[in-house]
Amino acid sequence: MPYVRHWLRNSLLVFAFAIVLGLIAAHTHLTQPHELLWDRDLQTSTRTGWLNTLMLGVSDIFSPVGGLVIIALWCGWLLFARHKPVTAVSTFLVIAVGWNSSEIAKIIVARNRPPAVYSLAPETGSNSFPSGHVALTVSLAVAAYFLARGTRHQRTVAVGGAAVVLLVAFSRLYIGAHYPTDVLGSLLVSGAAITFLTGAWDRWLLSRLHLVPLLARFGSVPGPEGPAEPVEPAAERSGRADVRSTTTAE
Repeated sequence: MPYVRHWLRNSLLVFAFAIVLGLIAAHTHLTQPHELLWDRDLQTSTRTGWLNTLMLGVSDIFSPVGGLVIIALWCGWLLFARHKPVTAVSTFLVIAVGWNSSEIAKIIVARNRPPAVYSLAPETGSNSFPSGHVALTVSLAVAAYFLARGTRHQRTVAVGGAAVVLLVAFSRLYIGAHYPTDVLGSLLVSGAAITFLTGAWDRWLLSRLHLVPLLARFGSVPGPEGPAEPVEPAAERSGRADVRSTTTAE
């Protein structure tokens, strides 16, 4: 996980800006009437039968249930198949923190969703800002980029992740579940939360992973003084000792 300079200041400033934006959008008339018009223009000009099905499918994939399945499969693969417990934990935290930060913002802002009459899949409640679907997708894209950073796949992953985020954002506006500022809010809130996590990971979390029970059974985990040395099988140590003794005798 990369280290972001001034992580605490930057994350708090971006999160505060997102909350102010959400409160203005939710509780004043500065943006909401215009946003509803933008939503309606988008929906009336693009909605067709096959696209309705596609956009509903996209929203289902990146729904809360879909997100939990993706996290379980991805982190489980890193842990059990690749034997990379540190990578599995960091990936889980990036997704979980970036995604669930949207729930904190939802509670603070308490914005009602667009009128259900315009929605293909009506959702009710004061939980429109920010979009949880987009927050999940942003978090998945950032986690994938962190894993690809420094490899030849870095640019491909970055472009692909951005494309998926845009697709999910479009689907939420197309369906009628969110306003445009809800989508923007997801980028800000999740970005702020993940930025905070990079600092917390470097300062506190990574050096304490060895305290997590059973984690080291899946692979190398850094100890309090750095990465743990792999334990060499006794048979190999014995074999090398025999070679050294033979060489000395010669």
